[in-house]
Amino acid sequence: MEMSSWDEWVELALSKLESMKVLRSLRPIHYSSYPFEIKPKIDHAFKVFDDIRQWDRASVEIEIAESTFNRWLQDVPSSGDDLTCDNADVEGESGSCSKQLRKLLLFSGNDYLGLSTHPMVAKAATKAVQEHGMGPRGSALICGYTTYHRLLESCLAESKNKEDCLLCPTGFSANMAFMTVVGYVGSLSDINKTHLKEEKQEIVQVFIYRHCDMAHLNVLLSNCMMKKKVVVTDSLFSMDGDFAPMVQLSKLRKKHNFLLVVDDAHGTLVCGKSGGGVPEEFGCSDDVDICIGTLSKAVGCHGGFIACSKKWKQLIQSRGRAFIFSTSTPVPMIAAAHAAVVVAKKETWRRKAIWNRVQDFRSLTGIPITSHIISLIVGTEHQALQASRHMLKCGFHITAIRPPTVPPNLCRLRITLSAAHTRNDIRKLTSALSQCISLRESGYFYTNATPKL
Repeated sequence: MEMSSWDEWVELALSKLESMKVLRSLRPIHYSSYPFEIKPKIDHAFKVFDDIRQWDRASVEIEIAESTFNRWLQDVPSSGDDLTCDNADVEGESGSCSKQLRKLLLFSGNDYLGLSTHPMVAKAATKAVQEHGMGPRGSALICGYTTYHRLLESCLAESKNKEDCLLCPTGFSANMAFMTVVGYVGSLSDINKTHLKEEKQEIVQVFIYRHCDMAHLNVLLSNCMMKKKVVVTDSLFSMDGDFAPMVQLSKLRKKHNFLLVVDDAHGTLVCGKSGGGVPEEFGCSDDVDICIGTLSKAVGCHGGFIACSKKWKQLIQSRGRAFIFSTSTPVPMIAAAHAAVVVAKKETWRRKAIWNRVQDFRSLTGIPITSHIISLIVGTEHQALQASRHMLKCGFHITAIRPPTVPPNLCRLRITLSAAHTRNDIRKLTSALSQCISLRESGYFYTNATPKL
């Protein structure tokens, strides 16, 4: 994007903050040893594997108490207290719970690559907690930012093809921090730069374009008289599992000179040749100005981030309230996330495996799904709950998605695939689904399911 537009406006905002002496800095607390050193030594620190192992299966094979299972079948509200063991339920010196447990295959999680149970991820977290405990507890601007955080930010910036990166406690807080700041930049005028108290305040207008409808977006942009335009989109939509039209968005960006912000929560590490996400998959990483992501899905850990330019980072860390007023993510979690990102780059079979499972589901059902998120609309809330209970009886953890998450008559089963699933898992899944849902071979995948129960 040309220097005459958003770059200039960001510089104006930074100049204002500097004149007010409220620019904030990140000053990392130094730790003498990392769980794994920065490249090129990193190759010697990580042990990687070339196919699925038993620890990967631990990310999709789960157990729930029989009481939880029965309450779920009867749709009885639960506060989670049925997971606890009374003294009478504890066996021997091992302290194990004697309550009956039910094994389930998880098809509703977000650990898309199965990295949460990887031994290198566990080793990184363990080493960090043994050496540093939880690390300094405070917001990043006070004392919570360490050399561990900096290392992960650099790794994520490289993965997203961006100049820098800012870690946030969650993906939600990353979005909130950015939206606060972009609103601040939008409120500044380039008139009277030296008279900050007399700045003209511009009104922020919000328009919502129809889902993936680029013609509608083009009309809205063409009719919008505001100079500072921002388009925000998911890269891969979490409910329908379809991709944003990234190539068309890139073309519109060039035409209308807007700031393109992409939330790549469900695409990070899963999409793209090197795991750079959906923008990399569609060859338009350079056209994405701000890439927001999470460490809580394919990374298999916890947290969020904003990949951006250094100027945007300085602005967000100085003005983004959700970042400023949140305690920094603990060091062991940051160490684990860094290990997961590196492992994901090296164990390329994981990306191939999850896309093989997508192909398996497609070939077994005839449903033209396009991603690892599968949305099967069954109609009413009652029908969705019936289908979910049937899948539970068959040994699958799949929840019904219902209002207010989706409209009343678009209740669905939302299924997510993982690199830790096998072709046999998919075969069993589709067999169980066919007993409760009629799957037609034509039409869009998220509207072609009708209930049989």
